[in-house]
Amino acid sequence: MLVSEKQLTSEQSRVVAVTVREEIARRRMSRQQLADEARISISTLEKALSGRRPFTLATTIRLEEALGVALRKAEAKSIGPVVIEAGVAPDELGAYARRSVKWIEGTYLTLRPSFGEPGAIYAYRTDIAWDDGQSSLVFREGERLDSDFSQFGSVAVPNQSGHVYLVTNRHGQYRLITVSRPTITGEMHGILTTLLAGRGSHLTPIAAPIAFIPMHAIKDAAFGRIAADHVSHAVYRTVLKRTVDEPFAMFLPGRD
Repeated sequence: MLVSEKQLTSEQSRVVAVTVREEIARRRMSRQQLADEARISISTLEKALSGRRPFTLATTIRLEEALGVALRKAEAKSIGPVVIEAGVAPDELGAYARRSVKWIEGTYLTLRPSFGEPGAIYAYRTDIAWDDGQSSLVFREGERLDSDFSQFGSVAVPNQSGHVYLVTNRHGQYRLITVSRPTITGEMHGILTTLLAGRGSHLTPIAAPIAFIPMHAIKDAAFGRIAADHVSHAVYRTVLKRTVDEPFAMFLPGRD
């Protein structure tokens, strides 16, 4: 076998993949951009980063030159016992390392329009944290008036789209939140798609703007249904309105 075709071991490839993903996240570059700069195919890069194909020595050297980091030092450390500091999320969630998404972890005030009272805003808490058992970020809601409908699930952070997905899957029934990555102030804005409970067992698909605000940025946060005469309504409405005004999300009118 030629030296350039020598394959790294699975453990060495895993450690290199973690380092490359962290560098991509830190530099906010796309995988396609890295592949172009390293003069390798995007398919080769994607398969190596997801663990479907081991890194070769030639690919590793080209990535080192493109990133300006010593990846082979990283893989050399993996020969002995390895302690994984944070783990790596499954490929279907974006194959991210914990250190590359640590800035998403936290407690957020979550705002969306009230489904039951026109003009009112529904406010609750969302916690996003790393789960060692699942080896990924997870989210859980709290402070909801309708506590029976509190959601929890997985967090996907794919590099390609530049968005964060909060996914609930209960026996094949999905609820999805798609939000931007945090702004400079830590806010995330996007779209909630879910089912609206009606009379009896009637459920209707519904979509609405949604916003996440770091809890530390809000003094004396109020939860529940925030009506127009509530002291917090004006502030909450301004934040939620940004979702559509900037726009972080778009809602197209139906055709005639």
